[in-house]
Amino acid sequence: MSTFTTTVETPPAAPARPAYRVTGRRVVASEWAKLWSLRSTWITLGLGLLFLIAFGLIAANHYKSGIGSAHQDRDFATATAVSLSLFGTNFAQLALGVLGVLVTAGEYSTGMIRSTLAAVPRRLPVLWSKAAVFGLVALIVGTLGAFIAFGFGGSIVSGTPAAMSLTHTGVVRSLLGAGLYLGLVGVIGTALGALLRSVAGGISVLVATLMLIPGLISLLPSSWQDGVSPYLPSNAGESVFALTHDSTTLSPGAGLLVFLGWTALALVGAAYRLVRSDV
Repeated sequence: MSTFTTTVETPPAAPARPAYRVTGRRVVASEWAKLWSLRSTWITLGLGLLFLIAFGLIAANHYKSGIGSAHQDRDFATATAVSLSLFGTNFAQLALGVLGVLVTAGEYSTGMIRSTLAAVPRRLPVLWSKAAVFGLVALIVGTLGAFIAFGFGGSIVSGTPAAMSLTHTGVVRSLLGAGLYLGLVGVIGTALGALLRSVAGGISVLVATLMLIPGLISLLPSSWQDGVSPYLPSNAGESVFALTHDSTTLSPGAGLLVFLGWTALALVGAAYRLVRSDV
């Protein structure tokens, strides 16, 4: 009589997957990758840079062609190389602000925000990372465009009353201020997109805040304008990069504080809705 013993081989255990932690650095890296994976990012940033440089050069050429002419615009009579070079800031802010709205509201329109918040359940790090990443990108693009526009625009108006160089008082501060202003506009756009969760709604509020409301305020009595106009987001931001100031405008420091206040208000509103509301 014989006994047979059957040996059953146990398959090797699968290696355990490493436990991934959600950290601020990884959330920022994720938002950075998502930002540059969109074609609209490259197109809109390119348009913002183009607007800033192109309109600055157009303004400088227009100024130079009108020197000695009786038909020169009154707005250009006291222009400087800085003001001419930064003439395109109003157009660049629209491109960068709109892209900021798309960074957040675009995820709500496609439904991708559900995957994002599932990966980061605490939610608020997503908002801070989006705002920080795009704000930094807008700051770099705005500063680069401001210095390029001044370099070419300054050479165009060289030898005219508007001629200035980087060594003139306030020039570097104005160019850096323009970049900072555009960076904060990008952050405001990001906050509006998260607050309203609508691309159309975010862009509408952004355009109204930066361009339409200042025009409506100009219809008020002058005594009211002096008390309200300097504290509007666009006017406070403009004082940050303006080379000269008068009694109707804020100083660069005060303008920056006011504009930072508007930026913080938009972020607080976006954070409150992100925490309190379902996706």
